[in-house]
Amino acid sequence: MGRRVAPLTLDNLQDLPRRCRSCVFWELDPVSAGAAAKAGTVEREKEAWISAVLLEWGSCGRVVYVDAVPVGFVMYAPPAYVPRAMAFSTSPVSPDAVQLITSWIEPGYQGQGLGRVLVQTVAKDLLRRGFRAIEAFGDARWRGPACLLPADHLLAVGFKTVRPHPVNPRLRLELRSTLSWKEDVELALDRLLGGARKEPALRPL
Repeated sequence: MGRRVAPLTLDNLQDLPRRCRSCVFWELDPVSAGAAAKAGTVEREKEAWISAVLLEWGSCGRVVYVDAVPVGFVMYAPPAYVPRAMAFSTSPVSPDAVQLITSWIEPGYQGQGLGRVLVQTVAKDLLRRGFRAIEAFGDARWRGPACLLPADHLLAVGFKTVRPHPVNPRLRLELRSTLSWKEDVELALDRLLGGARKEPALRPL
């Protein structure tokens, strides 16, 4: 089973689930999002947002593929690019952090460590770019696919609660703490990206 992680660009935006391509919950403020939905321009607004972030800030997402089939993704950006980041009682995101906006793994591929690998990939990218932390707004009452990540999932992949809340706690992952598992990240990425070492089969992540 071949696995790889690729940067999110306009060229592979269509590899995100349709409901995510047509959602601007994070990318626009509530009024603008409502206007885009009414005008039928949501997907165009999504493309414009990704294009602007790529040009002004750089890579803002990753897509994970298994045997060339897209099975999950993650998106992230500084809170200045995320209007909805100010809409929570646990706002704002800390000034030294990048916001983990959202992430998703298709149900048939969950439980294989792909979610953790995506977070590790983001951490590696942000460490290289000089950032100190990742923060995210969790959903403590998560019941199904939504724009917010389950708080339990964030805790499971290394985040810590920095602003408790019964519904939407804000959680943080200190990137310097990831240095202790940097070798594990490198090994996981080497396997995912088809590194120089050839193995007869990929072990579960």
